[in-house]
Amino acid sequence: MSAPTVLITGASSGIGEATAKHFLDAGWNVAACMRRPEQHRLDAAASRLAILPMDVTVDASIASGVAAAEARFGGIDVLVNNAGYALLGPLEALTTEALRRQFETNLIGLVAVTRQVLPGMRGRGRGVVVNIASIGGRMAFPFAAAYHASKFAVEGLSESMRFDLRPHGIRVKVIEPGPIRTNFLGGSAEWVEHPAYATELAKFRTMSERLNTTLPPPERVAATVFRAATDGSDRLRYPAAAGPYPLLHRLLPDALWRRLVALELKRRSR
Repeated sequence: MSAPTVLITGASSGIGEATAKHFLDAGWNVAACMRRPEQHRLDAAASRLAILPMDVTVDASIASGVAAAEARFGGIDVLVNNAGYALLGPLEALTTEALRRQFETNLIGLVAVTRQVLPGMRGRGRGVVVNIASIGGRMAFPFAAAYHASKFAVEGLSESMRFDLRPHGIRVKVIEPGPIRTNFLGGSAEWVEHPAYATELAKFRTMSERLNTTLPPPERVAATVFRAATDGSDRLRYPAAAGPYPLLHRLLPDALWRRLVALELKRRSR
């Protein structure tokens, strides 16, 4: 029996890269898709690895990447929709163009890739779609309104699409990572600024930079992605290195939760 195949978007770094390595180590074929293939750090000599160019905001690029993966490996058993970035800063500073780019990548691109992969899965009567959301799809923190909006949308989209796809043998999974040590809040993030919010935004950026060095590595999330893809269950949501935040958010009264977030921001930005 041939090895199963996973297609992963945004596989050049962070969670996507760690997930590609995890599936390779488990004996899978891996189609690692990314906008800039020349920047990848995966083992290009691995016979079960295909490094494929894909921009999830361009339909032709998606179609080409999926077709190449299917031609190379014969079909896609698991799709991991990981490509995404954070648009951060005060709402008043967000342009309509920036907000559209956030949703084009984090939500519409996810839909476009899934739509391209589904016919093959339906034809075989099986498959798993794994959407990388965030604990930020269940709760919100300061200066991330656009990012949270896109991840809340991924949560709702996933919860609905599982009903459509289950009769075709296709299961849907949502991974909800907590803060992870990646370049997510660094070079891959897009920051917008407004003078009226400069003091608090500076505190938030300082907190983010300091916090990143203490966070768990993306391999923690990769292990959760693999478990979700292979456990054979109908479970939808999988928290990954989420820390105490989801539990506190669920248990605390809203006023106390907001106070806790404000105190944490103050403490970590000193």
